[in-house]
Amino acid sequence: MKVLVAVLAGGALLTAGAPAFAESTQTALGPYGYGKVRLGMSEKQAKATREVVLKKAGEAGSCAGWDLTALPTGKDNVGLYISKKRGVALIFAAKGVKTPEGIGLGSTMTQIKKAYPGVKTAASGYPYVSVPGNSKANYSFLLSKGKVYELALSLKTQDCVN
Repeated sequence: MKVLVAVLAGGALLTAGAPAFAESTQTALGPYGYGKVRLGMSEKQAKATREVVLKKAGEAGSCAGWDLTALPTGKDNVGLYISKKRGVALIFAAKGVKTPEGIGLGSTMTQIKKAYPGVKTAASGYPYVSVPGNSKANYSFLLSKGKVYELALSLKTQDCVN
């Protein structure tokens, strides 16, 4: 969990700042993925959707950073991670993208608690919850000034950032 917090706090960046996604309202983030890209898909399967593009190759044993083609993140960010072992392991929300329960960037903690009564707080202080309809995944939220500035859908067993 500590590294996940570090990556979330860093915006899943290769350098610094929060992901700068293009705005989209195409589809929801979760419970299994975004668009045709699904948690657990192998790199080959994800590439076959034609909805991802490689941003940063993974070094030996590490995860590769990718973007959703419909939601490019800019030069120093990634929109998702693909693990050699677990497949698509983590997908970040873009501006305008919401969970099926209506939570997205800009949502408040009150809205999160209403949408997800089972929300928990990690030891590091960030809220997370099991994804309704997918017991193998979590939503993790980072808030600043009372509003979500980063939201991630991840496999509970992901090995990219923790």
